[in-house]
Amino acid sequence: MVIGSAFIVIGGIGVLRMPEIFTRMHASSVTETTGSLFVLAGLMILSGFTLATVKLFAIALFLLFTSPVSTYALVNTALIAGQKPVVVKDRTGGVSA
Repeated sequence: MVIGSAFIVIGGIGVLRMPEIFTRMHASSVTETTGSLFVLAGLMILSGFTLATVKLFAIALFLLFTSPVSTYALVNTALIAGQKPVVVKDRTGGVSA
């Protein structure tokens, strides 16, 4: 559970430090999904093999499938609303986001 909490805190810091909505959404979605799965795995280990473990596993599956979908919906809405990704030309001549 400590690892999951660390992921969630790092994701919060990433949301504060990233410059635009798209990188903020990426930081929050990846760390939120990973952190919550680690927390749920820790709770499953603590509860042993009981009905609570089965319910926690169902919650983990639900989060695993719905979190990326909700992030996609939010980013797609931002694109439709007119938000443009920040594109910066790097020193090597390529384009990086």
